[in-house]
Amino acid sequence: MATILYVEDEETLGKMIREAMERKSYEVIYATNGHEALQLFQNTSPDICVLDVMLPGLDGFTLAGKIRQKNKNIPILFLTARTQTSDVITGFETGGNDYLKKPFSVEELFFRIRELLQRTTKHQTNALLEPLAQDIQEFELGRYKFSHTTQTLKWDNNATKLSFKESSLLKALLLRKNDVLPRKETLLELWGDDNFFNARNMDVYIGRLRKYLAGDPNISIVNIRGLGFKLIIEN
Repeated sequence: MATILYVEDEETLGKMIREAMERKSYEVIYATNGHEALQLFQNTSPDICVLDVMLPGLDGFTLAGKIRQKNKNIPILFLTARTQTSDVITGFETGGNDYLKKPFSVEELFFRIRELLQRTTKHQTNALLEPLAQDIQEFELGRYKFSHTTQTLKWDNNATKLSFKESSLLKALLLRKNDVLPRKETLLELWGDDNFFNARNMDVYIGRLRKYLAGDPNISIVNIRGLGFKLIIEN
């Protein structure tokens, strides 16, 4: 069975969930704070990360961002009592794949874990967006220079630091420059699910990228109705 990095600072809940995971035959790497969890992640090879958001030392969102810098494909599931839409968006921005609000049932938790592991396996064996597997990290687009490695978009003497999702989405668009980037496949690849919430979230990110690229009139991101988006760079 899969190995889970599980991080929860509430001891009673952490013990209960850990034991439930082990009864399901998962191997559990357990931590009670963000710094400990990051060290364990670096020293082990978990298949999925299940992270509480409110953690001492290093909060779950920051921890996820550091994990994403080291592994862009491992699924990350957030567990939190915070229900503000802004918190949910922050979770996805930092590289999360799913978000489960407390209190939750153990059955739903295991369902989410199974779904994320299945998607990851499918991605590894048959990538939905093959161009994303290309080892290209540096791009030039019009007056801009974009580094996926540093998640930075530069022009003239200016620079914008992109979030993980913004950077991944821009890279996907660039790898299909002047061609359609399919909405459904991109949602599955970058968000892990093509549900309504994630689709709306993707539209927000497209809007942000349009603003970042507004300084070059030869660059546009157009909506191809019913299909997806196209990054057009005119010569």
